[in-house]
Amino acid sequence: MNTSWETVIGLEVHVQLITKSKLFSGAATAFGAEPNSQACAIDLGLPGVLPVLNETALKMAIKFGLSIGASIAPKSVFARKNYFYPDLPKGYQISQYEFPIVSGGSLSFTLEDNTTKQIRITRAHLEEDAGKSLHEDFHGFSGIDLNRAGIPLLEIVSEPELRSAKEAVAYLKTLHALIRYLEISDGNMQEGSFRCDANVSVRPSHQTKLGTRAEIKNVNSFRFVERAINYEIERQIDILENGGTVIQETRLYDANKDETRSLRAKEQANDYRYFPDPDLLPIIVSADLIKEIRKTLPELPREKSERFERDYGLSAYDANVLTATKELADFFEQTVQASYQSEPKLCANWVMVDLLGALNKTNLDITESPISPERLGGLIRRIHDKTISGKIAKTIFEKLLCEKEDVDTIIEKQGLKQVTDTTAIEALIDEVIAKNPHQVADYKSGKDKLFGFFVGQVMKASQGKANPEQVNEILKHKLGP
Repeated sequence: MNTSWETVIGLEVHVQLITKSKLFSGAATAFGAEPNSQACAIDLGLPGVLPVLNETALKMAIKFGLSIGASIAPKSVFARKNYFYPDLPKGYQISQYEFPIVSGGSLSFTLEDNTTKQIRITRAHLEEDAGKSLHEDFHGFSGIDLNRAGIPLLEIVSEPELRSAKEAVAYLKTLHALIRYLEISDGNMQEGSFRCDANVSVRPSHQTKLGTRAEIKNVNSFRFVERAINYEIERQIDILENGGTVIQETRLYDANKDETRSLRAKEQANDYRYFPDPDLLPIIVSADLIKEIRKTLPELPREKSERFERDYGLSAYDANVLTATKELADFFEQTVQASYQSEPKLCANWVMVDLLGALNKTNLDITESPISPERLGGLIRRIHDKTISGKIAKTIFEKLLCEKEDVDTIIEKQGLKQVTDTTAIEALIDEVIAKNPHQVADYKSGKDKLFGFFVGQVMKASQGKANPEQVNEILKHKLGP
């Protein structure tokens, strides 16, 4: 790592809001429709049509602002952002400029070393999406699909306070979790519902003045964000150390070549000739509306994580992992309930290690888990009441992944019930001791490590069904000091 230079990163994240209709028209927003089948006269910018604001999108923006402790503008204004692009039929994009709906606020996130960092949010404003240019299916020309034109977006802009690609990814993952908890977006990165523009610059580590930034446009995966930022940092440092000058520009990340490349000179605000949209009245937000929306706020990720630590006795790390998504947090809590609150820490281990490990191997999400919280909780319940051992539980878990039967049925059918009868365990131990006189003599002469050998032999003789705690206790008594 080159410590002579400091990296400065600010992120602009475009979040697609999950409304049924577009920001200013009644056209549908469903993903995957036939090209241009969800574009109406307003989206096409035909003469004489008037936009009407989607109230649900406005409420979602306010809900986000409240969740980060931001100020909600009592009056905000839509503006026209003028530029020419083939998939922008009106010749302008309706956005917010001087008076955004959300200003300020902050977002805290946890880094890999378990430290917490807080980043200030500059603003979050509503705007409509543009259409999409299609190149792959055409030869010698491009197609235009206007289904996305008018899709409601919330653009969330952070202060330039991030200092590495890893910090940027941690911030993005936390923001991604938050919008899903708030249920204002599905956050589907493959479908373009969560896209990131990264403004990256470097400066000498002793300097306070910001360097010239490059904007990397529309990166749509956490992995690519990290790689794109790291490449851009190295590119800029290399230019500066060789006496060159970094120019302000917009760049694209090429995942195949793992590099950024120049797209165009970076526009300034005056290039867009912003002015208030004459077809849209200012938005007036009442205190009553804000109060009403505040009541709908769910338990947020950080609040849930703190509760998991407090109520379930989990470590900060475990709590953070389990609250990474609302679906995972819900699964864990339902598992704890199904285990009759017997062992929350054991539930956490089974969910994080065994279940998530199995799901990762098959590329499944927690919502697609073949094991329900009720079945997993049932397994943990049987470990807790000593019906089965932890080792037997691993065998049953594999069966739960591919079978529909419940835990008790599998235990009964497979004869997997743990042996807890002291007399039966003593008989097994006596048999093992009788068969291994030399090892007994060696153990009594001071070779303590042989104790594990005896435990293994007893467990083998019981086909893994003997209660390990009882085996250890009785063995110690039988073998003596």
